[in-house]
Amino acid sequence: MLALAARRVCTARVLATHPSRRLVHLTAPRAADERWQTLTNILADDNPPPVQVKSISREGIQLADGLILPGAVIFLDGKVLLWNVPSKLWQGWTEETFGVFEAIVPKPEILLLGTGKTVVPPPAALRNYLRGLGIQLDVMDSWNACSTYNLLAEEGRRVAAALLPHEPFEWR
Repeated sequence: MLALAARRVCTARVLATHPSRRLVHLTAPRAADERWQTLTNILADDNPPPVQVKSISREGIQLADGLILPGAVIFLDGKVLLWNVPSKLWQGWTEETFGVFEAIVPKPEILLLGTGKTVVPPPAALRNYLRGLGIQLDVMDSWNACSTYNLLAEEGRRVAAALLPHEPFEWR
């Protein structure tokens, strides 16, 4: 019994001397209707990421709010940018295609590039351009890029996604 009390005092002292440690409340929050929630995300703040992908299909990328985007898009800082890219993958693509990432501050830590139904690696020149901007590039199919984006955005990471639809589509 004495050992247990000593351990509690020691733990309290460690927490008091290290104010940078985050305390986790293990009781569930109450909902508006006073029922207990079953799960609590202790890592996220109260504001969910503004852009979340619900699904991706031949029609386009469907956001959690129901909006369907039929063409290529960039998710950046909680915003959706229409991205007009050449319909032939990597033909006619230049550094200018990714120019938006040169203009923004702060830059995302990671850019998830969804290349449609299948993974198609970009040319080395485009990879080197993004690396020169200090942006890590991860290339995957668009479905996995959407899932990874949702997860990283919910964690609060500085992440961007450049997504191509399953079927080529030009915004113009």
